[in-house]
Amino acid sequence: MASGWARDGAVQEQIDASVEDAVKRARRQLPQGKGPSRCEECDREIPEARREVIPGVRLCLSCQLEVERQQTSSAGYNRRGNKDSQLR
Repeated sequence: MASGWARDGAVQEQIDASVEDAVKRARRQLPQGKGPSRCEECDREIPEARREVIPGVRLCLSCQLEVERQQTSSAGYNRRGNKDSQLR
């Protein structure tokens, strides 16, 4: 419930606007256009079909899978700090 000088819904509108700005910023940072023909990690050729489907791709499939595997292995701890969620 909004109080003080803010009208009803003003806080939610501000949150929505912040989220929308963050989404726009993230989309601008996505790679676009045709990516390199060779992988930045292992220098193997990136298949043309992969480069067409994923604009701006910079890694071959093997290297991309390894990067994702490393990212998911480090995401295994509880970030919320909720006591109940730590009991699982």
